[in-house]
Amino acid sequence: MTASFDQLATRILDGGSASEADALAVLRADDAALLDVVAAAGRLRRAHFGSTVKVNYLVNLKSGLCPENCSYCSQAVGSEAPILKYSWLSTDETLRQAGAGLRGGASRVCLVSSGRGPSNRDVEKVAEMTEALKDSYPDVEVCACLGLLKDGQAERLKQAGVDAYNHNINTAASHHDEIVTTHTYDDRVDTIAKARTAGLSPCSGLIAGLGETDEQLVEALFALKELGSDSIPVNFLMPFDGTPFENTWELSPARCVKILAMARFVCPDREVRIAGGREMHLRSLQGLALHVANSIFLGDYLTSEGQDAKADVELIRDHGFTILGADDLPEHRPAEPTATTPASSPSASSPCGTASTGCGSACGGCASHDGTAGLAIRQRGAGTDVPANA
Repeated sequence: MTASFDQLATRILDGGSASEADALAVLRADDAALLDVVAAAGRLRRAHFGSTVKVNYLVNLKSGLCPENCSYCSQAVGSEAPILKYSWLSTDETLRQAGAGLRGGASRVCLVSSGRGPSNRDVEKVAEMTEALKDSYPDVEVCACLGLLKDGQAERLKQAGVDAYNHNINTAASHHDEIVTTHTYDDRVDTIAKARTAGLSPCSGLIAGLGETDEQLVEALFALKELGSDSIPVNFLMPFDGTPFENTWELSPARCVKILAMARFVCPDREVRIAGGREMHLRSLQGLALHVANSIFLGDYLTSEGQDAKADVELIRDHGFTILGADDLPEHRPAEPTATTPASSPSASSPCGTASTGCGSACGGCASHDGTAGLAIRQRGAGTDVPANA
């Protein structure tokens, strides 16, 4: 088995490609062979991305109240998840939130809004935000994620300086109608095509843990390869209470690593990003996953908290990687507990006492974050007066 994964990596490095059977073999590898899988996939990662990790930062421009019925989403119509709900951030507030992530080491800012898709007026708002960001941070990459695009909107975003457009296919075409019915798989593919045609870098990925089969995970990854997705966010289902997928736990840390490795074998030269749900599903294997993936989100997500942003930076450095474009970040060391804020003191706003630092369901030290129930709803950053986790 060890030899076969290594031989697969060699074949790909020599110009070959992984087949669907190869991808299934990676996904179904025995857990005892996990390090062999990682070592082989890591050869591809290092060949194309060296020891760098690209850090991305999310800014949720408009949260909640979405008319689409995506079963996994805390912002969807019918969701009873107690998330932050607010209308559009101002340009000044967007700059403030994005700046926090950029100072924390991010080189790409992802501007996201809930909803089926933007109006032309919404596109102008994002264009103004992008122009302001580029004025303040000339080297920043901006990725917009606004939903289904209409004709001409991708071109306007490109004109304003947007570099990439994210629109995940989320799952295989054969599984799509099981998770959402208010739009089609083809609608999503059409938006990716509009972005690519306008000269925006297509960013599209998936969510694992939605009841899909192994074959459907493979189907989704090969679809992303065919669509030409330059960056592939791999999300792991966060089963928010109040959504149809609440209490759905299908993933183990080892399976998550194998999903990421499969993505690397199928799309060896594409950016593979460890995205939402990494803390609660990868848990102690987050660092191992970086030897396969080359990109990560910093801090919090759209509606849930991630682990402390300083811990993200330490995670990257502790595993021998450097942050792309941010080698001059200061070293972070664990803070000493103080008499007024003891490490064990509970917080009124978080079940595990981490409203300030944010365990993002990774702490493993309390009933609500034991990997089987609950997750931390974001109560800081965009849409609040509390400093962002960056």
